[in-house]
Amino acid sequence: MRNFNEPSEETKNKWQNDPDNWIWGMFYYNPEDPRLFPPKKIKEFGWTTNFANPNSVLVMLILISVLLIFTLFARL
Repeated sequence: MRNFNEPSEETKNKWQNDPDNWIWGMFYYNPEDPRLFPPKKIKEFGWTTNFANPNSVLVMLILISVLLIFTLFARL
């Protein structure tokens, strides 16, 4: 059963292909898009962060912090 709050694939593709949703062509910023990590412009290249979603920015900051902590402890 499909979640009615989730946008359709057509809407997601429209958001993905809209150049106004990409800052400098590489940072995805779309307040209408609820996804934390939408695919990059070229989907084969993986995922990016939706910088308009505060939760995705928080997740990215936590991930970067954990990686930095592991890197610092690996040097000890």
